[in-house]
Amino acid sequence: MVAHLLRLKLTLLRNSVRRSPWQLVGLGIGALYALGLVGLAISGLVFLRGADAGLAQTVVVLGGAAALLGWAVVPVAAAAADMTLDPARFTTMAVPMPQLLTGLALGGLIGIPGIATSLVALATVATWSRSVTAAGGALLGAVLGVLSCVLLSKVVTTATAGLASSRRFKDVSSVAFLIPLVLLGPILAGISEGIAGSGDFLPELAGALSWTPVGAAWSLGGELAAGGYGAAAVKLAIALATLAGLALCWKVLLQRALVTPPYAGSSKKRASGLGLFGLFPATPTGAVAARSLIYWLRDPRYAGALVVVPLLPVLLLFQAGQTGSYGLLVFVGPLTAFLLAWSISSDVSYDNTAFALHLSTGVPGVSDRLGRALACLLFALPVVLAFSVLPFLFSGDWAGLPGLLGLSLGILFSGMGLSSVVSARYTVAVPLPGDSPFKKPPGNVAQTLAVQFGGMGVLLLLVAPEIALVAAQFITGSAVPGWINLALGPVLGLALFVAGVRLGGKWLDARGPELLAQLVVNR
Repeated sequence: MVAHLLRLKLTLLRNSVRRSPWQLVGLGIGALYALGLVGLAISGLVFLRGADAGLAQTVVVLGGAAALLGWAVVPVAAAAADMTLDPARFTTMAVPMPQLLTGLALGGLIGIPGIATSLVALATVATWSRSVTAAGGALLGAVLGVLSCVLLSKVVTTATAGLASSRRFKDVSSVAFLIPLVLLGPILAGISEGIAGSGDFLPELAGALSWTPVGAAWSLGGELAAGGYGAAAVKLAIALATLAGLALCWKVLLQRALVTPPYAGSSKKRASGLGLFGLFPATPTGAVAARSLIYWLRDPRYAGALVVVPLLPVLLLFQAGQTGSYGLLVFVGPLTAFLLAWSISSDVSYDNTAFALHLSTGVPGVSDRLGRALACLLFALPVVLAFSVLPFLFSGDWAGLPGLLGLSLGILFSGMGLSSVVSARYTVAVPLPGDSPFKKPPGNVAQTLAVQFGGMGVLLLLVAPEIALVAAQFITGSAVPGWINLALGPVLGLALFVAGVRLGGKWLDARGPELLAQLVVNR
């Protein structure tokens, strides 16, 4: 039965990449990226073989503890756990519990995360190949550590299955998980400064963690290399007890989950009135705008783009502090305009099969394009105006405001027009409705990259006049190019916006069914 479950996992993974050659390409790109990271980690661990034993022990224990924490937190926080062998699917099957536990645990190692973790863990054997006993202890610790990672992930995901089945929990956790990722640079810089100011902190932390379930398994090789056989025996007992405790907890939780699977029924709260549909005119454009605005407010895939916007000034402020040049802050307006304008380039792809509603009701292509753009402009325009003015309000130097404000408005309107054309012609690989913003289908990656980078290049050409005028103002110091840009940016941007909506609408009317067929393939 264990072998059957493993074959089932491999079959499901193999079939998932057979639907389209692009899916195989996407999987290959992900595997190559993971292989690069794994290669760097393995090289570092091999290099530690000739380093000080205390340094090697600190790196291995802290790295192992971080891996254990990652396996516990990331699947729940990102709502992106691998559910290929979802335990709920075995509710009606009389699979013996020991075999089900073993099969699901080993199945958790099949995939890029499991293989990458296993390879890096086995590389610790090279780190401690200073003696046979140390290498053997490192091998045993690597096996126990990897199994603990998998079992802890299973315990957490099974325990939170009921909570994770809630749509609101998925939405909030996905968006909240995005914040530390966006601020990863400032966070790492702060941690690095803190570590540099306390040189003895990390060895002490690693020593403390080595006596806990988090780091006991990863410290076996170091203890045996140092001749601490008694300490190694105690830590081995801690690691074995941790693994047994995790297995017992998972067994109890899995038995409960198989008897009472999580229920994700509809909310008892009843809607009243038309909501946003009552605030927009009763026209095709108004209906599409109301629907799109609801997506912006409730869909975490859209909310992820909105979370990045208020964090953008923080990132620029951090970068300015690192370089000592706070002039970068004045570009927060143009960057925000670009992010928000380009965010609707995947609008139809986010709709997925719901796009059939637009086709079946006969919504004109121009109304579809205009409604989606107006929904984004309702909040994008005030935000871009505010982010363009605020840096100059704090600096007190208003000379560059007209030029940069014209650039921001030009990018916003031109980008909206271009996005209206791109989303009517191309589909890209995006998370499916209800999925985490970080969970993307493996297919269509090459086309997605081509569309995204190609569209950005075209947008750069469209706003080249505004960029040239801003550059002329900074080079010459004259205010005239800036005032010209303030007039040219909105006028040229609105002209391109109208042209993009009309062209995108024409393409949508001509090839709407083909676009829907591509969306169905991407599921």
